[in-house]
Amino acid sequence: MSSASANNCSASSWDDGDEARRVTQPGTPNPPLSEPEEIVSSPRPSAPPAGPVALRLFARTDVGQVREHNEDNFLVADLTRRSRGLLEGNRAGSVGIHGHLFAVCDGMGGAAAGEIASQLAVDIIFERMMDALDPSRALQRDELARRLVRAVEAAGLRIFQEAKADRTRRGMGTTVTAAALMDDHLFLAQVGDSRGYILRGDSLAQVTRDQSLVNQLIEAGQLTEEEAETFEHNNIILQALGTADTVQVDLTFVELRRGDVLLLCSDGLSGMVRFEEIREVLRACPEPLDACKALTERANQAGGHDNITVIIVQFDGDGLRVASSEGEPLRYRKYSLPEEAADQVNTEPTRRHAIGSGVLTGAAGSAPGIGDALVLPPHGAVSGAWHERGGHSLEEERIDIPGTHIPTWVVVLLVVGVIAVLGATAFLFLR
Repeated sequence: MSSASANNCSASSWDDGDEARRVTQPGTPNPPLSEPEEIVSSPRPSAPPAGPVALRLFARTDVGQVREHNEDNFLVADLTRRSRGLLEGNRAGSVGIHGHLFAVCDGMGGAAAGEIASQLAVDIIFERMMDALDPSRALQRDELARRLVRAVEAAGLRIFQEAKADRTRRGMGTTVTAAALMDDHLFLAQVGDSRGYILRGDSLAQVTRDQSLVNQLIEAGQLTEEEAETFEHNNIILQALGTADTVQVDLTFVELRRGDVLLLCSDGLSGMVRFEEIREVLRACPEPLDACKALTERANQAGGHDNITVIIVQFDGDGLRVASSEGEPLRYRKYSLPEEAADQVNTEPTRRHAIGSGVLTGAAGSAPGIGDALVLPPHGAVSGAWHERGGHSLEEERIDIPGTHIPTWVVVLLVVGVIAVLGATAFLFLR
């Protein structure tokens, strides 16, 4: 570890009122894929070595230098102990039979709507992950991964319903990067452009994939990384919880090694601090609390244009293999869940096709500013793809006008009868 890096970390245990600011840095796009053909669904992984998996963690969220309020939220939870939050007992310990859960959510929608969306997301994800857990039976990896996907889907549906029910919340949504840990396997569920990284030794790898327009263009070869830094639509994301009644959750996994460090963050960090700077801070700071403070400070010094949220988890213990140079390299790896039997399929949330699910989100319906997210339809097309904020399906807009099924001749007779009665009544009064 370099002395300069060590000094950077120690200097971050600072006076939070420091007003020094550095030049704003452009966002850092996803690292390019050197071997895209290796991004395949995983086979059923092998059993981990016997022994405990220990962890130490900390999390921090900051409003930044520009925003008036914080629309980010985070979640850290020990599912075995049914405990949530940064209590002292949750900051260090061993992984139990139901695993651990971590999540970062970056809300959008203006006013307080983004904050509501991200809070709903972390609350519902935690509740669904805890639902009907058997305290006497350990979860299997596939069970944990499936619970994670369903929890994210349920959060998206609930936010969508809340936005429909309250016009002041129309267009609210949130990104989510959630990670669930079971033995030596870390599963990540991704919607939007918050990020997950793993530091292993001196190497840092992004293990999630941004669901953003700029990343799609980079992967398609239509945009270089240099061009991406000044791309005018680099705040457009392709998915968010709450903008449609269904989402496509990107499920990936990492086989952890002893000494690995997990970083989950909102784009308030990844968009302001360069990849190499993030790596150096994680290498230089042995304590998760210090690393969280140092990264938050870097983002604020770079301009702090958005809310900043960081979770850092360090892993150790005999239940993890020792990292080796000949081992599997860190990379983005999709996880393929086995199909369920028909009687086990959970039908919630209901799978419906959402017509016009793309929305344009800005503060209180206005044009988006710095850090606001634009959400496109899932296909990500720009031309002709925009929908107004709070788009609905055609079924939702249809108005049913009550009609009658009485035959016409009966109606005619009734009318004639009424006229006859009125005429007879008038004749009697005029006599």
